[in-house]
Amino acid sequence: MAKKKQGVKLPTWAEPMWKEMGSPELEGIDSVYNGDLLERRQGLRRDDFIEIHMNVQAFSNSEDAFLRGRLLSSGKSSLEILGEDGKCHFIAREVIVRMVLVAHTRPAYIDDKELLAFEREDMKRRSKLHEKVEKETTGNDDSHLWG
Repeated sequence: MAKKKQGVKLPTWAEPMWKEMGSPELEGIDSVYNGDLLERRQGLRRDDFIEIHMNVQAFSNSEDAFLRGRLLSSGKSSLEILGEDGKCHFIAREVIVRMVLVAHTRPAYIDDKELLAFEREDMKRRSKLHEKVEKETTGNDDSHLWG
C-alpha cells in the first residue's frame, strides 16, 4: 500500500484512478460514526473507492465475482462502478454479498458544495429541456387531454 502525502493510505490499484481524478485531498473527509447525530457522516458517496464481493454462483468464472473501482452512481437496484480495468460496470444489488469502503474522495453529501451546485444546475437544465419539449409538442400543452 502506498502512503499519500495527506496521510490516507490508498492501495496500489486505486492510485492511478486517484491521479486521474486530479489527486483530490483525502484528509478530513473520513466517515464519522460516533458523536452528535448532526455531526455524523457515514455511508457510501459518489467517487468512493470500493471493493465489491459478489455471489460466485452468479458467475461462470469465480474470479469475476470480485470488483475494485470507483463508485460512479448508486441507484435503487444497481451500482455503476468504474473498474480498475477502466470499464464501466453495472452491478445488480441483489448479487452483492459484501462491499468494502477503501477511501472517500469527496465530502459527505450534505457538505459537498460542488456536488450540490452540480445537482442544482442539472435540475435547471432538465427543467429547461422539459419546457422546450412541451413547446415543441403539437397542440402546445393539450397533449394531456383525451379525444
